[in-house]
Amino acid sequence: MKIDKKAKTVTITVKKGVKWSDGQQVNAKDLEYPYEILANKKTAAQRYDSTLEEIKGMKEYHEGKAKTISGIEMPDGEKGRTIVIHYKELKPGMYFSGNGYFWESAAPYHYLKNVPFNKLQSSDQIRKKPLYFGPFKLDKLVRGQSVTWVPNKYYWRGKPKLDKITISVVNPNSASQAIKSHKFDIAGVINSQWDQVKNTKGVNWVAQVPLAYSYLGFKVGKWDSKTGKNVMDKNSKVGNKNLRKAIGYAMNLDAVNKRYTHGLSFRINTLIPSGFGKYHDSSIKGFNYNLKKANELLDKAGYKKKGKWRVQPNGKPLVLHYASMSGSANAEAITQNYLQQWHKIGLNVKLTGGRLMEFNSFYDKVQHDSKDIDFFSAGWSLASEPSQASMYGETSPMNYERFATPENNKLLAEMDSQKAFDTNYRIKVFHEWQKYMYDEAFVIPTNNSYSISAVNNKLTGYSTKPSQNNNGHQLWYQVGYAK
Repeated sequence: MKIDKKAKTVTITVKKGVKWSDGQQVNAKDLEYPYEILANKKTAAQRYDSTLEEIKGMKEYHEGKAKTISGIEMPDGEKGRTIVIHYKELKPGMYFSGNGYFWESAAPYHYLKNVPFNKLQSSDQIRKKPLYFGPFKLDKLVRGQSVTWVPNKYYWRGKPKLDKITISVVNPNSASQAIKSHKFDIAGVINSQWDQVKNTKGVNWVAQVPLAYSYLGFKVGKWDSKTGKNVMDKNSKVGNKNLRKAIGYAMNLDAVNKRYTHGLSFRINTLIPSGFGKYHDSSIKGFNYNLKKANELLDKAGYKKKGKWRVQPNGKPLVLHYASMSGSANAEAITQNYLQQWHKIGLNVKLTGGRLMEFNSFYDKVQHDSKDIDFFSAGWSLASEPSQASMYGETSPMNYERFATPENNKLLAEMDSQKAFDTNYRIKVFHEWQKYMYDEAFVIPTNNSYSISAVNNKLTGYSTKPSQNNNGHQLWYQVGYAK
């Protein structure tokens, strides 16, 4: 990849010999086609937002005014190996992976071209027999249970060391037993089960603090599919920032982490984790447990007590619906604890649907702004580029809180502006944004957690170092067994 600041272009070339698992060379059209997939309204792609509209012609294609994306050039033709992307302006985040301004993978055009965009997501070419240019290809898929991979014989680096990889879904409640009985060569540790597994012999513990966090999100608006924008709702039940802050201060996060995760999860103070170095603002205190402050904020905002529960400033009853996902064995106990905490400050908070929700059902409701969700708990995995537009921008479908304010728009634009090529200026804007988000509390960061894996001590080549990772995933061709 080459970035030309003067010409406002990004040139991406794929190596000769990089082949799909059917033997076809990955070509220029395969690099260009993902942009059509992302931008075509018929695919309803979650990843399309205004960051991609920095590419010339992208907006026109997205709106159906053009049949091709004029800003993506294939100088050697579709069968060549190079694309040149022409931008309205280049952004400082383009020097980091996961920036959202260009796509970091390819799509096999020859294999997908006859699948209509509105059928792509459910097609066999995507769901059952996808093509890959990595070291392994899909062999067998049992939905919801397991997936088996075998070597891609056309892989450009040669044959990987493993003959087969099987990945299985395990009930979290039986994960510790699977580790102790050495059922898997690599198994993710459920942090709440650490005491049960920590003395297991024959494994190496591989851990890192990932670029990720859990958070509390408040539904303050709706997604407008006609305009492709998040729109604030002045009648939102959680529209008052003092109410949002009180909910944050009432959570006893430190006590929960100590009791249920042996300290392997820990409270965080801002939406930019400390892993981002200077971009992280350590001066922000965050929402530490403070019931007195929570009650004061509610009193000040006019949420007076009427019997057991507080009412809205207009005197009407206030019932808030909170959505959370099922998962670990402790998820129910932790959720009940938080409900109890909110009840302590007089807030009548009920679980959406009366119970914890399965992952897919949860996100279906959150994405579609279900009326029975006022706030929710979720989590992000982050890219190494800290820009926030794709998560919290006005045109981002993944801004699940649906907040969109002039100040937020301004700060998000500034962190990716031409002035932000000056790193010190960019850091300053990031600190301003964190303070703004802390003060508005549209999203309250809660925890980050150590990510621990139990790895068979006979395995070699397994690492979480960035140099060993490809887009956040292990480069599996290096992994093998010691003789």
